[in-house]
Amino acid sequence: MNKTDNPLKKFITSKLYSRYSGILSLSDVPLFLVDTNGDILLEFIPSPDFCTHVCQERESHVCPDYQCRLQSGKEGRFVCRYGLENMIFPIIVDNKTVGYMAGIQVYLKDNEYKKYMIDVQSHKDTKTEELEFIAKSIFSLKSVESNKIKVYERLCCEIAKNISLDLSESTKLSHQDVKRLSIEKEILEKKIIDLESKNMSLVVNPHFLFNTLNCIARVAYFEHSHETEELIYCLSDLLRYNLKQGNQLHTIGAEINNIEKYLYIQKVRFKTRLEYDINISEDLKSYRILNMIIQPIVENSVIHGITPRRDGGKISIYAEKYKDEIVISIMDNGNGFPKDVLLDIQQCKNKSGLGFQSTDKRLKRYYGEQYGLKILKSDYSGSTVTITIPAEPIVR
Repeated sequence: MNKTDNPLKKFITSKLYSRYSGILSLSDVPLFLVDTNGDILLEFIPSPDFCTHVCQERESHVCPDYQCRLQSGKEGRFVCRYGLENMIFPIIVDNKTVGYMAGIQVYLKDNEYKKYMIDVQSHKDTKTEELEFIAKSIFSLKSVESNKIKVYERLCCEIAKNISLDLSESTKLSHQDVKRLSIEKEILEKKIIDLESKNMSLVVNPHFLFNTLNCIARVAYFEHSHETEELIYCLSDLLRYNLKQGNQLHTIGAEINNIEKYLYIQKVRFKTRLEYDINISEDLKSYRILNMIIQPIVENSVIHGITPRRDGGKISIYAEKYKDEIVISIMDNGNGFPKDVLLDIQQCKNKSGLGFQSTDKRLKRYYGEQYGLKILKSDYSGSTVTITIPAEPIVR
């Protein structure tokens, strides 16, 4: 099938990522869409630097291990030459394979030792990347439990089947029906996005959920499980705060209080691998900011900056007032953004899934084009992201 005639490529333009953003939040391993030639059409979750910059022979094209699978028509899980677990599932329309869902690119815990057997020097002979970059990209490769691999595999398979079904249905409709359904689909997508932004997609009544969590917390208290009690109360408060709707203005203090609960939960999870420091003066905490603006930036620092590092790292949050502006800085000493993700952000693409574009657009739409997010630094020593907002009247 000619690449330009591939219905999968046209399908990508219809906000494919947003359609699966909910289910993709369950995964933190690479997932991407490729055509039958091996060209990467869309990265739902970006591949690690080692696979992108070392293994792939050319940009936006799968590595030779994947290419062999495409040519042979094999599907399912496989292990690449470096011991990484991978998967590939076909997208079929009218009994023809038009592309594949692929990804994972992680080690099983039992096979993690294999990444330390990779000869760094041999890659330097064939690649332009510095030895330090190659070594760090190998070191940052993830390892997961075998039961999680099965979950990711099923997730990938289901997305491939859904895309196949959507494509099959779209090709059977007349041009007029496609146009009509496209308009209806756009309306529905806007409603879905609106519902997601308001966190109204919970099937369980939120009040029931909060009451249940608080009940469990009280049981933990009477059983002297104080850490469990604190965790549950923090989670309950986080859920309640996240359910606040729309572009509501909250105090910076309220936002920071929410961030502290999130970081406390992550600290219990990562223990000594995560440290954090919040330094915001009391006089700045009374100023107002859009709801849930700081949270996604801090979450990105934890997931993409600190988590990949074996020794963990530290996140620092501080704020300063310059005349009529307030600048909130989120710093971490993690690995920095992958090159492709940083390029996506700089070019205002939305492939990375990190939420920078949507957060920046919220700020600009509400406050004006001179405000928003900036990435001041992102390298192997860490990242610094700033949020600039006007100094709104203080709430007393």
